[in-house]
Amino acid sequence: MKERNVDDGHIINLNSMSRHCVVPSTDLHFYSSTKFAVTALTEGLRQELREANTHIRATCISPGLVETEFGPHLYSDNADKVAAVYTKFRAMEAIDVANAVTYVLSAPPHVQF
Repeated sequence: MKERNVDDGHIINLNSMSRHCVVPSTDLHFYSSTKFAVTALTEGLRQELREANTHIRATCISPGLVETEFGPHLYSDNADKVAAVYTKFRAMEAIDVANAVTYVLSAPPHVQF
């Protein structure tokens, strides 16, 4: 953006609700740690952009459970576990995440997420 003289861009990192807490599942502890890292990276970038007096924004969107291939791949040897999660919680669809991105992009320039 800097090379192209863009001063009103928006960097959006798609994260996870796992950035807010560590779920009590040993299978997901590493996943949660990567999401905490994305949060720190985005916040650090947001602060740098503000300090540089740019109008570029940095945002982290953290959806909860989204119907993707992540669960089936993680538990490929245990389809019952995947089915239990998707039965217990209503999963979002990809369009829900896309709508969140659209909402963030449509916010006035002075709004920070």
